[in-house]
Amino acid sequence: MTETLARLAALGRAPGPDAPVVSVYLNTRWADEHQRDRTRVFLKNEVRRARSSAATEALRADLAWVEEQGERLVEQAEHPDAHGVALFACSARGLREVLPVRVPFEDAFCVDARPLLTPLAALLEEAPPTLVVFVDGEHARLIPLDAEGRGEEVTLEHEVVGRHRRGGWALLAQSRYQRHIEVHRDQHFEAVAAALGQLVDEVGVERIVLAGEARTLAVFRRRLPPALAARIVGSVAGARYEPASALVARAVELVGHLDASAEMKDVDSVLVEAAKGGRAVAGLARTLDAVGRGAVHRLYVLRGFDPPGRECPACGARFPQPLKFCGE
Repeated sequence: MTETLARLAALGRAPGPDAPVVSVYLNTRWADEHQRDRTRVFLKNEVRRARSSAATEALRADLAWVEEQGERLVEQAEHPDAHGVALFACSARGLREVLPVRVPFEDAFCVDARPLLTPLAALLEEAPPTLVVFVDGEHARLIPLDAEGRGEEVTLEHEVVGRHRRGGWALLAQSRYQRHIEVHRDQHFEAVAAALGQLVDEVGVERIVLAGEARTLAVFRRRLPPALAARIVGSVAGARYEPASALVARAVELVGHLDASAEMKDVDSVLVEAAKGGRAVAGLARTLDAVGRGAVHRLYVLRGFDPPGRECPACGARFPQPLKFCGE
């Protein structure tokens, strides 16, 4: 997916042919048929509106392709596990892209000279590499998550003789042997911690979600070095017999709540900094000025905020709609 995003980013920067690009973002995290119908109606209405003003046969072909792909997604004939899908089409550029991801998009439809990449750019920042780590006394399952979804699961297993529940002398023997089991369990936790630490260093995992039984996870966390423990953002319940999809679903929900809370704190901090006249600005005019100076490190935009504007063909500066171009 990184190569595709790089290609789309390049298309967004390059002038390319004088041909419009159709960009569509769909929230495909449907709980029932009603939600799928809403997506179907949204896409149908947007395609019909775009067709009414389509000036070329190529654009009409692009819209037909988007409509066909959208219907396949709604019918869950393609990418049924994706929570969000981005579609890009432009015949003149040879562009036909379907990008399924693990987080939902807000529905959007755009026909413009450049592909709409803002939701994808936000996705890259909001979905850093995450690892779901299930641990019990004898097994570990490492499930990587990225913007595309669940990666290949890796299972780490330590063979330990099972427990025997008996009375009398057998119980005494079991208790003695239990010490041996606990020693091996400690070795298992330490081995998992070592493998996890190496993986974090080599792959660049930024967040870890632990899964398992609460008491087991508490013991495992004590085996982790501080730098690795600092990457743990939370834990979810989990059992060895559960499929990876169940563990991932809980982890994604947990991370989603954490991201939403962190984003609200960030926005509050920016507004306070702007009110103090510090290194932040608020409002359309000041933000456009900062964008023009290349001084924007992070940009927050309210959902549904879509004021009209213009881009100067001479200098590339952006202005609210009432303002004139340079020299006018």
